[in-house]
Amino acid sequence: MDGQPVRDGDFEAFERLLGARYSCRAFLPGEVPRTDIRAIVAAAQQVPSWCNSQPWQLTVLGGETLAAFRDVMTQAALNDPPEPDLPLPEAYLGTYKDRRRTCGFQLYDAAGIARDDRQARAAQMMRNYVFFDAPQVAIVTTPRALGAYGALDCGAFVSAFMVAAEGRGVASIAQGAIAPYAPAVRRFLGISEDRLVLCAISFGYADPDAPVNRFRTERASVDEVVEFR
Repeated sequence: MDGQPVRDGDFEAFERLLGARYSCRAFLPGEVPRTDIRAIVAAAQQVPSWCNSQPWQLTVLGGETLAAFRDVMTQAALNDPPEPDLPLPEAYLGTYKDRRRTCGFQLYDAAGIARDDRQARAAQMMRNYVFFDAPQVAIVTTPRALGAYGALDCGAFVSAFMVAAEGRGVASIAQGAIAPYAPAVRRFLGISEDRLVLCAISFGYADPDAPVNRFRTERASVDEVVEFR
Protein backbone atom coordinates (compact mmCIF):
# COMPACT_ATOMS: atom_id res chain seq x y z
CA MET A 1 0.00 0.00 0.00
CA ASP A 2 1.42 3.40 -1.02
CA GLY A 3 1.69 6.13 1.57
CA GLN A 4 0.59 6.02 5.17
CA PRO A 5 -2.56 4.13 6.18
CA VAL A 6 -5.62 6.26 6.88
CA ARG A 7 -6.50 6.33 10.56
CA ASP A 8 -9.83 4.63 11.13
CA GLY A 9 -12.68 7.08 11.01
CA ASP A 10 -10.66 10.30 10.78
CA PHE A 11 -11.20 11.01 7.10
CA GLU A 12 -14.84 9.97 7.26
CA ALA A 13 -15.50 12.21 10.26
CA PHE A 14 -13.85 15.18 8.55
CA GLU A 15 -15.74 14.56 5.33
CA ARG A 16 -19.01 14.27 7.25
CA LEU A 17 -18.46 17.61 9.01
CA LEU A 18 -17.61 19.35 5.75
CA GLY A 19 -20.68 17.87 4.11
CA ALA A 20 -22.93 18.89 6.99
CA ARG A 21 -21.73 22.49 7.15
CA TYR A 22 -23.75 25.07 5.24
CA SER A 23 -24.23 28.85 5.26
CA CYS A 24 -26.89 29.43 7.88
CA ARG A 25 -29.18 32.43 7.26
CA ALA A 26 -31.66 32.06 10.12
CA PHE A 27 -30.73 31.58 13.77
CA LEU A 28 -32.43 30.90 17.07
CA PRO A 29 -31.91 33.63 19.68
CA GLY A 30 -29.91 31.65 22.26
CA GLU A 31 -26.22 32.51 22.55
CA VAL A 32 -23.41 29.98 22.24
CA PRO A 33 -21.67 29.56 25.62
CA ARG A 34 -18.26 31.16 25.81
CA THR A 35 -16.68 27.80 26.69
CA ASP A 36 -17.89 26.41 23.36
CA ILE A 37 -16.63 29.46 21.46
CA ARG A 38 -13.22 29.08 23.05
CA ALA A 39 -13.17 25.38 22.14
CA ILE A 40 -14.08 26.18 18.51
CA VAL A 41 -11.35 28.82 18.27
CA ALA A 42 -8.79 26.49 19.88
CA ALA A 43 -9.57 23.81 17.30
CA ALA A 44 -9.40 26.28 14.40
CA GLN A 45 -6.05 27.54 15.71
CA GLN A 46 -4.49 24.29 14.47
CA VAL A 47 -4.61 25.39 10.82
CA PRO A 48 -1.26 26.16 9.20
CA SER A 49 -0.12 29.70 8.42
CA TRP A 50 2.91 31.18 6.71
CA CYS A 51 5.85 30.97 9.17
CA ASN A 52 3.26 30.09 11.84
CA SER A 53 2.34 33.79 11.95
CA GLN A 54 -1.31 33.06 12.90
CA PRO A 55 -2.39 36.52 11.68
CA TRP A 56 -6.09 36.23 12.47
CA GLN A 57 -7.65 38.27 15.25
CA LEU A 58 -11.29 37.91 16.27
CA THR A 59 -13.59 40.43 17.90
CA VAL A 60 -16.71 38.58 19.07
CA LEU A 61 -19.87 40.66 19.46
CA GLY A 62 -23.11 39.82 21.19
CA GLY A 63 -25.97 41.37 23.12
CA GLU A 64 -26.32 45.17 23.09
CA THR A 65 -22.98 45.65 21.35
CA LEU A 66 -24.11 43.51 18.43
CA ALA A 67 -27.47 45.28 18.31
CA ALA A 68 -25.69 48.63 17.96
CA PHE A 69 -23.33 47.18 15.36
CA ARG A 70 -26.29 46.01 13.29
CA ASP A 71 -27.58 49.58 13.17
CA VAL A 72 -24.16 50.96 12.22
CA MET A 73 -23.64 48.44 9.43
CA THR A 74 -27.16 48.87 8.04
CA GLN A 75 -26.64 52.62 7.80
CA ALA A 76 -23.21 52.14 6.23
CA ALA A 77 -24.61 49.77 3.59
CA LEU A 78 -27.38 52.24 2.77
CA ASN A 79 -25.34 55.44 2.76
CA ASP A 80 -21.57 54.91 2.54
CA PRO A 81 -19.53 54.40 -0.65
CA PRO A 82 -17.64 51.08 -0.75
CA GLU A 83 -14.15 51.46 0.72
CA PRO A 84 -12.73 47.97 1.33
CA ASP A 85 -9.30 47.38 2.84
CA LEU A 86 -8.53 44.83 0.11
CA PRO A 87 -9.77 45.07 -3.49
CA LEU A 88 -13.13 43.41 -4.10
CA PRO A 89 -13.49 40.85 -6.93
CA GLU A 90 -13.32 42.61 -10.30
CA ALA A 91 -15.84 40.27 -11.91
CA TYR A 92 -17.31 36.78 -11.77
CA LEU A 93 -16.86 35.30 -15.25
CA GLY A 94 -17.72 32.01 -16.93
CA THR A 95 -18.11 29.09 -14.55
CA TYR A 96 -17.68 31.33 -11.53
CA LYS A 97 -20.52 33.57 -12.66
CA ASP A 98 -22.72 30.53 -13.26
CA ARG A 99 -22.06 29.16 -9.78
CA ARG A 100 -22.74 32.55 -8.19
CA ARG A 101 -26.02 32.94 -10.06
CA THR A 102 -27.13 29.42 -9.19
CA CYS A 103 -26.45 30.02 -5.50
CA GLY A 104 -28.41 33.28 -5.61
CA PHE A 105 -31.37 31.72 -7.36
CA GLN A 106 -31.41 28.86 -4.83
CA LEU A 107 -31.51 31.39 -2.00
CA TYR A 108 -34.33 33.40 -3.60
CA ASP A 109 -36.32 30.28 -4.31
CA ALA A 110 -35.90 29.09 -0.71
CA ALA A 111 -36.96 32.51 0.58
CA GLY A 112 -39.98 32.58 -1.73
CA ILE A 113 -38.66 35.56 -3.70
CA ALA A 114 -39.50 35.81 -7.40
CA ARG A 115 -36.44 36.29 -9.58
CA ASP A 116 -37.83 39.54 -11.01
CA ASP A 117 -38.77 40.99 -7.58
CA ARG A 118 -35.87 43.40 -7.18
CA GLN A 119 -37.26 45.01 -4.04
CA ALA A 120 -37.48 41.69 -2.21
CA ARG A 121 -34.04 40.70 -3.45
CA ALA A 122 -32.59 43.95 -2.13
CA ALA A 123 -34.30 43.37 1.24
CA GLN A 124 -32.78 39.89 1.39
CA MET A 125 -29.37 41.33 0.62
CA MET A 126 -29.74 43.81 3.49
CA ARG A 127 -30.23 40.86 5.84
CA ASN A 128 -26.43 40.58 5.67
CA TYR A 129 -26.13 43.73 7.77
CA VAL A 130 -28.29 42.47 10.60
CA PHE A 131 -26.20 39.29 10.38
CA PHE A 132 -29.29 37.17 9.76
CA ASP A 133 -30.24 37.76 13.41
CA ALA A 134 -27.35 35.61 14.61
CA PRO A 135 -26.85 36.02 18.37
CA GLN A 136 -23.08 36.38 17.98
CA VAL A 137 -20.73 37.65 15.30
CA ALA A 138 -16.93 37.40 15.04
CA ILE A 139 -15.12 40.11 13.08
CA VAL A 140 -11.91 38.84 11.46
CA THR A 141 -8.90 41.11 10.92
CA THR A 142 -5.29 40.60 9.81
CA PRO A 143 -2.13 42.75 9.93
CA ARG A 144 -2.00 45.18 7.00
CA ALA A 145 1.72 44.48 6.56
CA LEU A 146 1.01 40.84 5.64
CA GLY A 147 -1.24 41.85 2.75
CA ALA A 148 -2.95 39.17 0.70
CA TYR A 149 -0.95 36.38 2.31
CA GLY A 150 -2.22 37.23 5.76
CA ALA A 151 -5.73 37.22 4.29
CA LEU A 152 -5.03 33.81 2.74
CA ASP A 153 -4.04 32.41 6.14
CA CYS A 154 -7.16 33.94 7.68
CA GLY A 155 -9.28 32.22 5.03
CA ALA A 156 -7.96 28.88 6.25
CA PHE A 157 -8.81 29.86 9.82
CA VAL A 158 -12.35 30.96 8.89
CA SER A 159 -12.99 27.60 7.18
CA ALA A 160 -11.60 25.71 10.15
CA PHE A 161 -13.72 27.79 12.55
CA MET A 162 -16.91 26.92 10.66
CA VAL A 163 -16.10 23.21 10.42
CA ALA A 164 -15.17 23.09 14.11
CA ALA A 165 -18.40 24.93 14.92
CA GLU A 166 -20.37 22.33 12.97
CA GLY A 167 -18.71 19.64 15.07
CA ARG A 168 -19.91 21.48 18.17
CA GLY A 169 -23.49 21.78 16.88
CA VAL A 170 -23.10 25.47 16.06
CA ALA A 171 -24.24 26.87 12.70
CA SER A 172 -22.38 29.68 10.95
CA ILE A 173 -21.96 31.80 7.85
CA ALA A 174 -18.91 33.71 6.66
CA GLN A 175 -19.82 37.21 5.47
CA GLY A 176 -17.59 39.21 3.18
CA ALA A 177 -20.48 41.68 2.95
CA ILE A 178 -18.90 43.85 5.66
CA ALA A 179 -15.64 44.27 3.72
CA PRO A 180 -16.82 47.23 1.56
CA TYR A 181 -17.65 49.13 4.75
CA ALA A 182 -14.37 48.56 6.56
CA PRO A 183 -14.16 52.20 7.77
CA ALA A 184 -17.49 51.87 9.60
CA VAL A 185 -16.36 48.59 11.18
CA ARG A 186 -13.06 50.15 12.20
CA ARG A 187 -14.68 53.21 13.76
CA PHE A 188 -17.24 51.23 15.74
CA LEU A 189 -14.79 48.65 17.09
CA GLY A 190 -11.74 50.89 17.43
CA ILE A 191 -9.68 48.69 15.10
CA SER A 192 -6.33 50.28 14.32
CA GLU A 193 -5.29 51.25 10.79
CA ASP A 194 -2.52 48.64 10.81
CA ARG A 195 -5.11 45.84 10.58
CA LEU A 196 -7.28 44.94 7.59
CA VAL A 197 -10.98 44.21 8.08
CA LEU A 198 -11.67 40.97 6.17
CA CYS A 199 -15.05 39.47 7.00
CA ALA A 200 -17.51 38.48 9.68
CA ILE A 201 -18.52 35.03 10.88
CA SER A 202 -22.09 35.01 12.16
CA PHE A 203 -22.83 32.02 14.35
CA GLY A 204 -25.35 30.49 16.70
CA TYR A 205 -27.92 27.70 16.68
CA ALA A 206 -29.74 27.21 13.39
CA ASP A 207 -33.49 27.71 13.08
CA PRO A 208 -34.47 24.33 11.59
CA ASP A 209 -37.86 25.61 10.41
CA ALA A 210 -36.50 28.53 8.33
CA PRO A 211 -36.85 27.88 4.57
CA VAL A 212 -33.56 29.70 3.85
CA ASN A 213 -31.73 27.01 5.82
CA ARG A 214 -33.03 24.16 3.69
CA PHE A 215 -31.23 24.57 0.37
CA ARG A 216 -27.70 23.30 -0.26
CA THR A 217 -25.22 24.40 -2.87
CA GLU A 218 -23.48 21.86 -5.08
CA ARG A 219 -19.74 21.38 -5.43
CA ALA A 220 -17.71 20.95 -8.60
CA SER A 221 -16.33 17.50 -9.33
CA VAL A 222 -12.72 16.67 -8.57
CA ASP A 223 -11.97 16.51 -12.30
CA GLU A 224 -13.15 20.12 -12.70
CA VAL A 225 -10.70 21.50 -10.15
CA VAL A 226 -7.68 19.19 -10.33
CA GLU A 227 -5.17 18.70 -13.12
CA PHE A 228 -2.68 15.87 -12.75
CA ARG A 229 0.56 16.17 -14.74
